[in-house]
Amino acid sequence: MSTETIDIASLVTEMAHQARAASLTLANVPREQKNKAILRLAELIEENVPALQAENAKDLEAGEANGLTPAMLNRLKLNEKRISGMVEGARQVAALPDPVGESLETYQHPQDFSIEKVRVPIGVIGIIYESRPNVTVDCAILCLKSGNASILRGGKEAFYTNTALAALVSQALEEAGLPPKAVQFIPTTDRAALNTLLKLNEQIQCIIPRGGEGLIRFVSENSTIPVIKHYDGICTVFVDKEADTAMAESIVVNAKTQYPSVCNAAENLLIHRDVLDFHLPQIARGLAAKDVLIKADSEAAAALEAAGIDCEPATEEDWGTEYLDLVISVKVVADADEAMAFINKYGSSHSDAIITSNPETAESFLNGVDSSTVYWNVSTRFTDGFEFGLGAEIGISTDRLHARGPMGLRELCSYKYKVVGNGQIKG
Repeated sequence: MSTETIDIASLVTEMAHQARAASLTLANVPREQKNKAILRLAELIEENVPALQAENAKDLEAGEANGLTPAMLNRLKLNEKRISGMVEGARQVAALPDPVGESLETYQHPQDFSIEKVRVPIGVIGIIYESRPNVTVDCAILCLKSGNASILRGGKEAFYTNTALAALVSQALEEAGLPPKAVQFIPTTDRAALNTLLKLNEQIQCIIPRGGEGLIRFVSENSTIPVIKHYDGICTVFVDKEADTAMAESIVVNAKTQYPSVCNAAENLLIHRDVLDFHLPQIARGLAAKDVLIKADSEAAAALEAAGIDCEPATEEDWGTEYLDLVISVKVVADADEAMAFINKYGSSHSDAIITSNPETAESFLNGVDSSTVYWNVSTRFTDGFEFGLGAEIGISTDRLHARGPMGLRELCSYKYKVVGNGQIKG
């Protein structure tokens, strides 16, 4: 749709009104009908691979011309593996239980009427995201399955790909007999569209931003609609004095290097002072083999120097830095209490891990670290809706209200109370 001759504010406002109307219909749609649309979307994606990749090629060409980094271009590329992932993700979401209508609690009032707390859709969800075209499909199907209408606003770098995917979503909705306006893609990259969207609190009940910290802060600071978010992922792994060295090396290397540019990659490594000379050299060699730059405090640097391993000095600023790259900061701590205090001061409440064979130390860490996800002898890279059995996730929240951690279908719902009686009145 051309936006050259239309009023962007009017366009987005009208989309919000249409989404609100669609959301009221979706709230009563049977599970089978929602699944039909999701499964049809999976088929349409498979049937249109060449066309989707042709549109994606336009985005890649524009990205190269605009100086996108190789990492950003990689995130943007819609290769066969990622297309297969979208298709498989859609089918997995269709197979998941429908959260809408699930009974959460019941109470029988003394005056003999029933009160039931049930899960219901939030309503209209606005999703603002960057780079990855698969987010268009993931968010559309998760909102649809949970009975929510959605308005999608993708980044300019993936505009052609997102537009093509959104067209397939609309086709699937129509063929399943659902309101086509249940999922809408804003057909412009103009910032004015985003500014309008964030003020439509009467039609839109929730905003979920997905992208860099700059985008998320802009959305949070300018929205009159509740925002579910995480700003960054400053994740830490603590290697306790009772850690298995081989396990510690394996987990730290995985948490840092398996995919360094994502929010659940480790940015800090804490080492217990009692086993500094024993644990750190082996872990550091494993990191160095993956070309990781180590920034170390003075104690850790001395241990690394003695072992013949290169590092750079760490600064106070490094402890709170999200590198999103093959860089890790290393600090020596006296015990688990100091490790927890460090994480709660410098971390981002995202994902943090302890490596230890001591259950009491582990339990203290799991309870004491104020993060949405805490791990014992597991890599932080598992913080993901798919890995948690939620199907494709719509995002990760480090907030304390409503949703925390990976957000799946249930986190896209609110609840209401249904009260049933036979004429009771309050005296």
